[in-house]
Amino acid sequence: MKLSGILILFVFLTKIAAAQSRYSVSGNAVGANRQQVAVYARLLALPDSTLLQGAPFEDGRITFTGIQLETVAIRLSSIGLADTLIVVNRNGRTLIDIGTVLMHEQAQALAGVTVRGQAPLVRQGTNGTTEIQVTGSILAGSTSATELLERSPGIVFTEGRAGVAGRGEALIFLNGQAITYEQMAAIPVSRIARVEVIPNPSAKYDAAGKAVINIITKSVINDGMTGSVTQQYAYTSFAGSELNTLADAQYMHDRLSFQANYALQTGNSREVLHTTRTRPSPVEYLHSDLTTDWQRKMRNYSNFGAGAQWNLKENSYVSLSYKGNLNSLGGSQNSGNALTDGSGSSFYQSRVAKNEERWNHAVTLNFQQTLDTLGSALFVGSQYARFKTDQHDRIAESSLIGDSTASRNLLNDVLVRISISSTQVDYTKAFRNGGKLETGAKFSYADNGSGTGFLVSAGDNPFVPDPGLSSNFRYLEKVPAAYVNYVGSSKRNLRFGAGLRGEYTHYTLNTTARGGQNIGDSYFNVFPTLFVSRNFANGLQSRISYVSKITRPRYQALNPFVIYQDPFTTIEGNPNMQPEKIHTFETGLQYKQLDVRAGYTYTRDRISGAALRGDSPNSYILKGINLAKEHALFITASATFNINWWSTTNTVTISRNKLVDNKYGFEVLKPMPQVYAYTNNTFDINHFLKIQLMAWYLSERSQGLYNDFSRSTVTVGVEKDFFRTALKIRLTANDIFHQSHVHGKYSVGATQIYYRRTYSTAYFGISAVYRFGRLGKITFNSRSTGETEQSRAR
Repeated sequence: MKLSGILILFVFLTKIAAAQSRYSVSGNAVGANRQQVAVYARLLALPDSTLLQGAPFEDGRITFTGIQLETVAIRLSSIGLADTLIVVNRNGRTLIDIGTVLMHEQAQALAGVTVRGQAPLVRQGTNGTTEIQVTGSILAGSTSATELLERSPGIVFTEGRAGVAGRGEALIFLNGQAITYEQMAAIPVSRIARVEVIPNPSAKYDAAGKAVINIITKSVINDGMTGSVTQQYAYTSFAGSELNTLADAQYMHDRLSFQANYALQTGNSREVLHTTRTRPSPVEYLHSDLTTDWQRKMRNYSNFGAGAQWNLKENSYVSLSYKGNLNSLGGSQNSGNALTDGSGSSFYQSRVAKNEERWNHAVTLNFQQTLDTLGSALFVGSQYARFKTDQHDRIAESSLIGDSTASRNLLNDVLVRISISSTQVDYTKAFRNGGKLETGAKFSYADNGSGTGFLVSAGDNPFVPDPGLSSNFRYLEKVPAAYVNYVGSSKRNLRFGAGLRGEYTHYTLNTTARGGQNIGDSYFNVFPTLFVSRNFANGLQSRISYVSKITRPRYQALNPFVIYQDPFTTIEGNPNMQPEKIHTFETGLQYKQLDVRAGYTYTRDRISGAALRGDSPNSYILKGINLAKEHALFITASATFNINWWSTTNTVTISRNKLVDNKYGFEVLKPMPQVYAYTNNTFDINHFLKIQLMAWYLSERSQGLYNDFSRSTVTVGVEKDFFRTALKIRLTANDIFHQSHVHGKYSVGATQIYYRRTYSTAYFGISAVYRFGRLGKITFNSRSTGETEQSRAR
């Protein structure tokens, strides 16, 4: 027994000595804009560079523990930035802080020699985050930031809204600042460096949105001026031509910096919706064959912004910025509806002469103070946004019923005014062990008022108001919120994060539509988040996460005012819609550039839409509704490979969704999984030019209530640099086979419905980007505090 005790004591002392002989290294990686960047860090033995540990750090805070070797090297990699190597000598220390590591641009001029490297299109980060490289890829040839996202792996657009495959609709950010789709149109594609897709956002983000897409622009200058001018032209036989002009400039002297941008889009766009509605019952038989053709004339789509920033010290600043856009829309909306019912056949036509203007403005004031060298900081920001829409449409209807004809004219005036204000305070405390505590609070206020008026003239009679179609609407909402979030790591290469966000919502809604309604409610929700990941010495990483979210209806989706489509079809909001609540579980494995993940999402009060029967026998109303719930499963695998002349990224997602309805009488279908496949390939032809091929495919699926048919796209691009990369010319053939239309069917309330939407996505385009100035080390900082509120204003 004495001998056993001695052996136990010996083993215990040995373990203590071994533990004391180990040490930890931490640091903070920043990009040229002095902001933290996501990196993949490798701990290497010297001199043979054997891999000891490897892990992604999406917040730039690097931590390696349990190191035994006296001298090691840390290699940092980040999309669009050159690899950085740091040699670490222990010198008897147990905690080593390498401080702030500056990551430089990828292409560097060395003694007149340009170092060329083809960065991978995709890099995986912690907790499922994906970084998509834009510079040098086919994505850089996109005509707009919206089209760039449509071409990106794992991002799927549905009815003009960006979402993440297997997850759903996402919030859009620019350099950590939430923006609207109109503001995104002002971003020159030439300024975009990469895109971050965050499927599991922490409690720091607003609870709205099932994911976050963060667009990150390139760094600009140290002292002096830089900028770019982009000219794009695209032509499609389906819609005609479109011209985009974009310009941006940045200037800095000492601690003061300015930035400005302007984008002008003119030309034509087109959308065609073909719908059939059939009630097969002989008692109420109906067959409607409806085609609506939106031929939009973009008279002046201008987006503009400006800002100034005073840098107090490193990572501390005060900034003031303005963003705005003017959309002047003309053109026409033409509809033809062939009806057959128990009384015979008839045909109805309508033409809407569009005249619409939208003015949107947003002013943001930010203050950030760095509190220590570890990354602790205090942020205070406030924003005010104003959305204004004026619409004056003239509508001409004609009908053929048997041998008789009839006509009427309508005038439709719509005024929408939305004001949004928000203020936010964030405090971050960084610790020497690599941990980070974040806490903050936010208050937002939204005031949405609108009115729509219809005047009707039958034949040659004078116009008279139609009170049945006219209405007023007012919606007020207050949302105070607070959160706390912690991210840390342990000695066993475990990285973990946990957060809690609470949001209290109070709203009132008043409308005169359909007899009038006065609705008000208050509710409080708590949204926990959690993730755990482990890094293994061979570079393998495993992770598991849980995220809870909420999606509130868009403001106009609550407004029951009438949007005219044809004599028997209107689009109306639903003031009784409820927010949907989302719970998502995900697990994943990552090895180098191979990533596999699987997840399950449960959604209660799922927000959806349908064509429901109106007040008259043959009329239908397109409106948002709440379904009872949704169960969604998905599994995704993605891999990126590079050789000297070829870079390829490939993603496959298999998802299965089951929607449940207890109210509207949908026909229940057997769920059918959907396959999403994506490939992006870049071929570097002897450093002379690049040929790029991108394609994606979405298979047919059944969600239990809706049946969506397959769609796909194939895009080819060629690009060439001139004048030492100052000028870049791109030729693009987008959606060559024009197969990206959205079509499907469903059955609700005894009506069988088929729909097919065709967009002007098949085009040939040319773009020229000219850059002036020189790259450097600073960028403009501006954070929005009204992200979810602005996204709901559209």
